[in-house]
Amino acid sequence: MKNFKSRWFMSLIVVIALLMISACGNKTTSKPANDTIEFRIGYQVIPNAELLAKAKNMFEEKFDGVKVKLLPFEAAVDVNTAMAAGEIDAGLIGSSSVASGIAQNLPYKVIWLHDVIGDNEALAVKKDSGIKSIEDVVGKKIAVSFGSTTHYSLLSALKLKGIDENKVTILDMKPADMLAAWKQGQIDGGYVWYPTLGEMLSDGNIILTSRDLAKDGILTADVGIASKDFIKKHPDVLKQYISILDESVQLYRSSKDEAAEAMKNELNVSKEDAKFFMDQLIWLDPKEQASDKYLGTEDKKGAFAKTLKDTAEFLKTQKAINSVPDLKAYEDAIEPKFLQQD
Repeated sequence: MKNFKSRWFMSLIVVIALLMISACGNKTTSKPANDTIEFRIGYQVIPNAELLAKAKNMFEEKFDGVKVKLLPFEAAVDVNTAMAAGEIDAGLIGSSSVASGIAQNLPYKVIWLHDVIGDNEALAVKKDSGIKSIEDVVGKKIAVSFGSTTHYSLLSALKLKGIDENKVTILDMKPADMLAAWKQGQIDGGYVWYPTLGEMLSDGNIILTSRDLAKDGILTADVGIASKDFIKKHPDVLKQYISILDESVQLYRSSKDEAAEAMKNELNVSKEDAKFFMDQLIWLDPKEQASDKYLGTEDKKGAFAKTLKDTAEFLKTQKAINSVPDLKAYEDAIEPKFLQQD
């Protein structure tokens, strides 16, 4: 019995030694699983730098010690819900929903602008409507989807020109209904996005785009957010994430053909259409985003904070939120430190 115990003990020592040798060998080739950081990104199929990075496999190739999980979302409200539930660490969401989320004290901050909405949203009017500029919409019927970025853009454009919105008949229509009303001659114009916008141009003209409004400081954008907890625990991961997005922006700017070739499969369109859709958005690099016009710096937040507050004021008038916090709350919700690249 004693010999059996002795042999059993020696066998155990050998097994433990082999396991230790194996473990030491593994350390030279890869990190243990419990040292790998999981980074859950909620993305949407929008032709911007994040989708291009996905198409080019940049996240898999350039992250070190980080397991990236790309989770698709179709609606901004679902991104807010997922972030509130702790189901994602970063996400893409429209500026209207960010304004709402901050007003509701959701646990995230703005770290990036995926794109500023440009020519892909515009006010189109019938060629025979007599409308040549935004000032001519007084007394006309203009359709828009209430609560959307286009609704915000339309009302902001009227305010910018000093036009009383009550002097315009503004109708709430989803894009498909808007197109039907357009074809039947029931409306004079509509503020909408592609592909509906494109179909309306067969007998219509564009008199105003969201790119035009952006030049006047009225921004609508697709915004990158990250949870406060992830920002605190893994700032290096987010800095590398922004670096990858910047590389994607530079690829788009330097080689649109290569970018379109990669993007076409994500969008399920031709290469030419992919290029067209990418060009409708305004792509910004970190330096541009760190300017006074956009996110700003840690010491001085940019104008985008006021844009979010103004958007929240708009949402309150639409009864989408109950109250709007002060400007400081929106400034505090912007975290631009990851824009400072080495």
